[in-house]
Amino acid sequence: MAQILFVTHPEVVIDPAVPVPRWPLSAKGRARMEALAEAMASLPFRAVWSSDEQKAMDGAAILSARLNAPHHVDAQLGENDRSATGYIAPPRFWEVVAEFFAHPDISVLGWETARDAQNRILAAMARVADEAAPGLTVVVSHGGVGQLLTAALQNVAIGQEAKSPNPSGGGYLLLEVAPLRLVGDGWGDIDTITTDPRWAGLAMRPAV
Repeated sequence: MAQILFVTHPEVVIDPAVPVPRWPLSAKGRARMEALAEAMASLPFRAVWSSDEQKAMDGAAILSARLNAPHHVDAQLGENDRSATGYIAPPRFWEVVAEFFAHPDISVLGWETARDAQNRILAAMARVADEAAPGLTVVVSHGGVGQLLTAALQNVAIGQEAKSPNPSGGGYLLLEVAPLRLVGDGWGDIDTITTDPRWAGLAMRPAV
């Protein structure tokens, strides 16, 4: 059986002078990913995927090294294209994000629309699923990507999907492939992943 663990990157170094896609993980974000890697070390991971954004690649590199699994990069797993505005400081940023999800077919301030981003993300996840070997594949991506993916898998309107429990990032989804679908109720937190009943089941399930 092939399954996918979809993880949103945790805390980053916010630097308005650096393009957002090049922001790295912060020390706290790296520590959380290192703890996740240690928790997963005994499970049958076959591959690690990420977007080409620095924060996602940083997290994927940590997992790849500890899990001894190859790291693949797909730019289409990236966050919605915000290059039209670049960095927007909170609280204005969160106001624009709310508009992005509330009006998925409208480009807010020149951003990629939520609908276009969702279609791109679903195509990228389908490619990951097609290449997933028996065992586990992990995808390190972004919060907005996870929300759009969840909306599609829950078959609800964009903006009505279940949300990650941790606003700082570090949420996860467990997916099965063929067809791609959610396992269980949706989001978990990487900091408490070992207490998730779904995770206990994975630990007992050998690759076939």
